[in-house]
Amino acid sequence: MRPKFRVPFLCTRNSDRSILAEYFLRSMGGDRFEVYSGGEAPAGEVHPFVLKILRENFKIDAAGAVSKSWHDFTDIHFDFVITVCDDARERSPVFPGTPVTAHWSIPDPMAFEGSDEDKYQEFVQTAFQVKRRIELLNCLPIEKLDHLQREVGTRQIQEDARHEHDKQEPH
Repeated sequence: MRPKFRVPFLCTRNSDRSILAEYFLRSMGGDRFEVYSGGEAPAGEVHPFVLKILRENFKIDAAGAVSKSWHDFTDIHFDFVITVCDDARERSPVFPGTPVTAHWSIPDPMAFEGSDEDKYQEFVQTAFQVKRRIELLNCLPIEKLDHLQREVGTRQIQEDARHEHDKQEPH
């Protein structure tokens, strides 16, 4: 049996998008992945909307989720390193080895301005965007791909998800 693929999801605060990615992959990835998430400046807590959405919309228990620093695991050899916010892409540390790197630009739901209900709905939309990317990652036959094919496939997820989203949006 092959060892699990190690993957961290990185975001500045590690309070929403990276936590969503971590828990979706933990839920969907089975024994294929060892999953982490972290941020440059951790918020100190996971956003309550994230915990509620994972629990109520997806039946995922993330009660143990913690906002943590990516510096806690900069010595780990990862197979993949995925940033989910633009700031993290710019400031992500260099990890040992030659991990597959990808950037999945997902808008920050915290930046949305509106009523509490509108903000909550923005978090729900973000969760579905993250979930779709995780589904695409989980479908990649990464065990059968070489490093370059893994890199191309992982980076292509951003474009595939964006293309799917554009087809769903009214023009």
